[in-house]
Amino acid sequence: MSVPEAEKALRMNVIENVANIAKLDTKREIRRSTPEMIFAEGKANEDLLSICARMLRKSRRVIVTRLNDGQTELLRKKFGKYQLKRFSHAKSIVIKRRDYTRPRTGGKVGVLTAGTVDLGVAEEAVMIAQEMGCETFLEVDAGVAGIHRLVEPLKAMIRNNVDCLIVVAGREGALPTVVAGLVDVPLIAVPSSSGYGYGGGGEAALMAMLQACSLGLAVVNIDAGVAAGVVAAQIANRVARARTGLKGS
Repeated sequence: MSVPEAEKALRMNVIENVANIAKLDTKREIRRSTPEMIFAEGKANEDLLSICARMLRKSRRVIVTRLNDGQTELLRKKFGKYQLKRFSHAKSIVIKRRDYTRPRTGGKVGVLTAGTVDLGVAEEAVMIAQEMGCETFLEVDAGVAGIHRLVEPLKAMIRNNVDCLIVVAGREGALPTVVAGLVDVPLIAVPSSSGYGYGGGGEAALMAMLQACSLGLAVVNIDAGVAAGVVAAQIANRVARARTGLKGS
């Protein structure tokens, strides 16, 4: 096969059309090391089942986010013969065929939450970072309302030599600014929609994170755990490749 023929074949084989209801980017992981994910919210049950079945057939794994309880049970019954891993706080699930092996990159991602209520967003980040090959370290309920609680989780992150940190916080969103002022690790701040009243729903947290005076901190959208997990995993995996190259030199 010539190079132009190969390029044409790759372009033609990128998108998988499912019954005219979805176009799946089944080669995304090969192209940019980020897997295709299925957003379940608002999807009809039969459409969700068709999409998941096609992903399993083509990619041997499907990642489904933002499920309701009925959809979760439906997937459990339909795909019970496969490997299923539930992330109950994140309302997400990973389904794998028995012959699928998740790659291990050597990248390390740490995830901190300000409160237990932020765990759903944090679990989304953990899930996608793991599925992109990273080792993850999760520490929960280390917010600034009792700032002494931050000491041990942060020591654990440093001890585990994480390549990137994700910090999830709602209300006034202060935790990422504090953490960024204490460590030399790239940090992704995630405002969560916990909090109520004026500036509630994550708006005050988002504005505070965008105005953070600590440097080395980037911000994603409200409740965007998946987005944070992808960026963190990309950073960590590049660091891991560089680390391996240095060891081999």
